[in-house]
Amino acid sequence: MEQLARIRQRAFVDHSQLTVVTGRRRIGKTKLIMKSCDGTPTVYLFVSRNNEATLCRQFSGALRRALGCYVPDGITSFVPLFEQIMVMGKTAAFNLVIDEFQEFFNINPSVFSGMQDVWDRYKDTTRVNLVASGSVYTLMHRIFMDYKEPLYGRCDTIIHLRPFSTSALKEILCDYYPAYTNDDLLALFTITGGVPKYVELLMERGAFTVNDMIGCVTEENSIFLEEGTILLAQEFGKKYGNYFSILSAIASGRNTAPEIAQAVGEANIGGMLLRLEEDYEIISKKRPVVSKERSQNVRYQIRDNFLRFWFRYVTRYQNLIQMGLNDKLRDIVLADYPTYSGLVLEEWFRRKLREEGCYKDIGSWWNTTKGNKTDSREVDIVAIPVDGDAPVLVAEVKRQGKNFKPEWFEEKVEHLRDKILHGCKIESRLFTLNDM
Repeated sequence: MEQLARIRQRAFVDHSQLTVVTGRRRIGKTKLIMKSCDGTPTVYLFVSRNNEATLCRQFSGALRRALGCYVPDGITSFVPLFEQIMVMGKTAAFNLVIDEFQEFFNINPSVFSGMQDVWDRYKDTTRVNLVASGSVYTLMHRIFMDYKEPLYGRCDTIIHLRPFSTSALKEILCDYYPAYTNDDLLALFTITGGVPKYVELLMERGAFTVNDMIGCVTEENSIFLEEGTILLAQEFGKKYGNYFSILSAIASGRNTAPEIAQAVGEANIGGMLLRLEEDYEIISKKRPVVSKERSQNVRYQIRDNFLRFWFRYVTRYQNLIQMGLNDKLRDIVLADYPTYSGLVLEEWFRRKLREEGCYKDIGSWWNTTKGNKTDSREVDIVAIPVDGDAPVLVAEVKRQGKNFKPEWFEEKVEHLRDKILHGCKIESRLFTLNDM
């Protein structure tokens, strides 16, 4: 809100500004932008999948209603209409919000080169606060960040919205349900990952406990059941089946390239993994902390908590949903939840440590000795401090402290000290539900 207010002030006082707001579907882009525009003249244009002439008729009406201005009839192309809008900015200061901006790519890609020409001619002599938002990351990135594209270098600010922090999730759940347990908080994080719309849906339904949240997500006609398909079909287009298979394999615990290839029955998955990581930003590579960047000791994980949950349960048990056996699905999720949420608890503490800002590298560590599984070791959290004199944090994560084996953990800490963290001070910790 503060950043958008500063940008609007520059646009209204000095000259036009172009801001790009991106983020996954349901992250709250539109609500944030429109809230920031409260009390100031605002034109809101939603780019739906329609033909250009129909959109221009709708946009002309929105302009007349918002600014009380004259817009000639018969404009059937967006670029001339955009020029009209910029001309209005010579005598009036206002916000222009173009939502789902990337849809112009499907309607008429030449819009972008036309907008570049108009923007370059008018931006220094007008007072338009142009905010372009979009959910399809690959297209938004291509439109504004690919040097081959017309609008490359034209935006003044790029804001990429992220999910709520762990402290914000705690505050929200406490506001709605002060009697919450940490297991309830973990369930909220496990299912939503902090995505605002998902949090809102659960809170408004009164789903404040583990059982109620899982019941809400798995019930018949729940929007959560279709959400993954809607979210990813937009990104992947016609090839979404191959990508879904890869993501399903990762969600089920097959997290190395050979394991994923075997699961999907496709040997050449390197290109698809690379696109999922770099183009779509849906998966990420995990290497042991302090390992070399070129290390082949790589595991893949789905970055988004909700998608991780959705692929583990909704796609895997789609047959139950199709047969209307939602109660059966709920029972399966509830039975598996203690095991699955234990893995997500590790992510909670890693995210929480990142938010503290005291560590420059946070992850896990593992080694595998070929042909000798008994010599394999794994540490849940290793955090390298920003301050070189501060101790390295080495932590084990357990849902319940009673499952912690201190002598086993200490052996792993000593191995790290001898083999990896030579001469470093080490702080060893146990994190459980009680520490959330």
